[in-house]
Amino acid sequence: MTPAMLGTMVLCFALTVSVAVSIGLSALVGIQVANVNMLISVKEMFSSINKFPLAAIPFFILAGNVMETGGISRRLVEFAKSIVGGVQGGLPMTCVLTCMIFAAVSGSSVATTFAIGAILIPALIKHGYPTGYAAALQATSAELGVIIPPSIPMILYGVSAEVSIGELFIAGFGPGLLIGGALMLFVYIHCKIKGWGKSDGDGRLGFGKAVWQASWALMMPVIILGGIYGGIFTPTEASAVAVFYALVVGMLIYREIHIADLYPILRKSVMASAVIMFIIANAGLFAFLITRAGVPDAIGRYLESVLQSPALFLLGVNAALFVIGMFIETSAAIIVLAPILAPVAVHFGIDPVHFGLVMVVNLAMGMITPPFGVNLFAACTVARISLDRMIPFLLPFVMVIIACLMVVTYVPGLSLGLRDLVYAK
Repeated sequence: MTPAMLGTMVLCFALTVSVAVSIGLSALVGIQVANVNMLISVKEMFSSINKFPLAAIPFFILAGNVMETGGISRRLVEFAKSIVGGVQGGLPMTCVLTCMIFAAVSGSSVATTFAIGAILIPALIKHGYPTGYAAALQATSAELGVIIPPSIPMILYGVSAEVSIGELFIAGFGPGLLIGGALMLFVYIHCKIKGWGKSDGDGRLGFGKAVWQASWALMMPVIILGGIYGGIFTPTEASAVAVFYALVVGMLIYREIHIADLYPILRKSVMASAVIMFIIANAGLFAFLITRAGVPDAIGRYLESVLQSPALFLLGVNAALFVIGMFIETSAAIIVLAPILAPVAVHFGIDPVHFGLVMVVNLAMGMITPPFGVNLFAACTVARISLDRMIPFLLPFVMVIIACLMVVTYVPGLSLGLRDLVYAK
């Protein structure tokens, strides 16, 4: 059964069939080969999405779209620019910092790419940065959307590996700040070397004025994250609060959202949510079948025999996930692999929360690596360029993320220090 499923999946990938459909078709082939009742497919697909934490996904996507239309994104850009925009290379640094702030609400890297990229990619080009550089920077910075909590991939890992989503969220701050800081330092040095961005401070608002204009927007991550860690509401409930707050600010305070705008916002959010849920449903059926076939146990025993130390295990997993992330969408990869790899990590004495951060950071790179990096295609759409024009500028950013991944992997205190402090018994 397993060879037939994997063969079907590889064939579908080669024929450029979408990831969700490829997973679903391979699962159906596995059912036929194993002579399993087809009704089991409906049951397992429904069970995969019939989980309360998953309700956060469509709400966070909707919140991101409301923020984009309601002027919240633009004010966050002005706020970030008032902080770092006054130095050479300040505009690329503004892109990174804005994505960090926006990520603290949206939870989606694609939403971050469109919302922030629509403002900053044209601004970067106007200030003389190459179009390919602007698009590559935006795609990479938006990756922070799935590392800094709240994060949709963290929710999926928590559900799949039965790990506390609240602990995953708070553990994500260390890696997120590390990657954001490393990217800002890199673009600053790079712009100094290239001589770019000497006029980045033009049109920059004063810090006080920028804070005043963005005050309602800046309260959003404070309310959401403060409510989660203060025990006022769960991460799932926080997603609904984010939507409500964004609507109130966008419609009643900034008054940039009108009744006629709601239908396009809802339609866009429903379509994005349906794609993710379809992937989850198909991946859930696929995971059920390979678990039934004993694949996770076999992989676990193999890894235990070949990779005989936690350090080697993490190195091997990182190498495998990097390749997998290039071809399989992040959500699908987490749902399929987390139930397989998390128990093996625990066997090696690795904290499942730490391992979850390693998986999320690694697979998030799949969003900025060809051939199927969704952030790349989103940035190309905004910048109106072809993918090949981004690649030369993209490679240094990928190397920065890989260096940060090694720190996240082998310095568990970066992820677990704040978690242990907050959840200390």
